[in-house]
Amino acid sequence: RQLPGEERDRREKCFGSLAPAPKRWWSQMSLTPAQDSPSAPVNVTVRHLKANSAVVSWDVLEDEVVIGFAISQQKKDVRMLRFIQEVNTTTRSCALWDLEEDTEYIVHVQAISIQGQSPASEPVLFKTPREAEKMASKNKDEVTMKEMGSSQQLRTGEVLIIVVVLFMWAGVIALFCRQYDIIKDNEPNNNKEKTKSASETSTPEHQGGGLLRSKI
Repeated sequence: RQLPGEERDRREKCFGSLAPAPKRWWSQMSLTPAQDSPSAPVNVTVRHLKANSAVVSWDVLEDEVVIGFAISQQKKDVRMLRFIQEVNTTTRSCALWDLEEDTEYIVHVQAISIQGQSPASEPVLFKTPREAEKMASKNKDEVTMKEMGSSQQLRTGEVLIIVVVLFMWAGVIALFCRQYDIIKDNEPNNNKEKTKSASETSTPEHQGGGLLRSKI
């Protein structure tokens, strides 16, 4: 694929070109550096792994002035080296592009200062995933998010049902208490009416008995 001029220049500057590695290139990179050269980068890690790309990051010692970096990238068991170098930058990471899926790579990082280059860092081995595995992982994450959303919706519905049932029970209890108060208030009136009715019924009998006794 033909890249536009500026984009092609930038990619060539970042990645350089692929060239066969010398037989002893690892040992050559590990030669004793100049006396004032920086120390080798530390904490070299590879993250954001994808089928065709990755990001390598590193740290340098605080008391060292670094003006750039150099990265050596090689397929495992293949004598083909990609050399990436960039100066006038304080970045501590670099993107690796045009990788092959399901392939193992080895990377080294060197720091660049005015005095020269540092020794190579400890080698880091990583393997790019398959495109199908990446898609499966992505689909799994999407399914997990959907399940979480469905579970949250179910929990919300359950809470609403519980709240409605509680309100209904509260209404039933309030109605029962009201009816109980009404019945309790009416009980003295009913007792008075019963007493009055009984007294009215018994009074004529006593009067009638008294009249009979007086006639005798």
